[in-house]
Amino acid sequence: MKSHYIAPANLRDMLHEQLVITTADINDAVLLTELGITIFRATFAPQNRQEDMDKYVVDEMNATKIWNELSDAGNVFFIVWLNGTAIGYAKMRANKGTDAPASNNPIEIERFYVLHEYHGKKIGAALMTHCLATARNRSCDVVWLGVWEHNHKAIDFYKKWGFELYGSHVFRLGDDDQTDVLMKYVF
Repeated sequence: MKSHYIAPANLRDMLHEQLVITTADINDAVLLTELGITIFRATFAPQNRQEDMDKYVVDEMNATKIWNELSDAGNVFFIVWLNGTAIGYAKMRANKGTDAPASNNPIEIERFYVLHEYHGKKIGAALMTHCLATARNRSCDVVWLGVWEHNHKAIDFYKKWGFELYGSHVFRLGDDDQTDVLMKYVF
């Protein structure tokens, strides 16, 4: 059964539309794949080589891989819907890997995507509120993420939410090794 989140009245009034956040299941694999590719390309294609983008999309953003991620109990995906149209999603995963900050129960926001035409409309705020509430409900003590060092808009967004820098790691985009800054939110 999917869980639903309906935005608070004041946010809905600002949008003059209905914003709903649902928990995805394996039936959403194709939708998440298409949405992810669209947002990923719009965000990163202008600053990267086409060959690297194409290779990453084929290797990492295909429906089979997303289906497998949806089937993993350590992952949870949330889809943002506006008037019945999917406009973004987030993926969270329980992770105590080497990049996670020292904590008892960390969770990673591995993907956080909103279509560009909806930036500045508080969609990201509703999705982040939902992600942080999920982490709290799971008794997580830290939420962490990696974000491309050149994605200043995203870094600023996360800082406004109280995330702080704590390190970096390599993110391989196709054949290009790039640097992601690591950020954490401590409860």
